[in-house]
Amino acid sequence: MLKTSSKSQLPAINMPSPAEDRKIIAAAKLDPDAKPLTKAQLAKMVPLRSVTGLRGRPKLANKKVLLSVRYSPQVVEYFKSTGDGWQAQMDRVLADYVARHASDAR
Repeated sequence: MLKTSSKSQLPAINMPSPAEDRKIIAAAKLDPDAKPLTKAQLAKMVPLRSVTGLRGRPKLANKKVLLSVRYSPQVVEYFKSTGDGWQAQMDRVLADYVARHASDAR
C-alpha cells in the first residue's frame, strides 16, 4: 500500500537521501546523452517568455465565445461522424448560415 500525504490523497513523495542523490548524479554523468549543461550554455539561456513574448496559444483576431448549448442527438451524431474537427465544422456551417441570412434579420 502506498503512503499518502496527510494533506491529500496523493502518494507521498520520498526524496532521495544525499547518498542516493550522489549515486543518481554519478549514473547520469556516465550517460553520454544526459550531460549537464556547461556554465557557458547556462549563461546563454533566456526565459521562454522573453523570446516569444507570451507562452501558449496565440490570441485569435476574432475570439470565440464559450457557451453551453443543447443540440439534438442526430445533429451531434452527424457532425461527430465527420471526424476530427467536427466542432469547427459545426461553427463553419453556422457561420455560413449567418452570412446568408444576416440581412434578413434586420
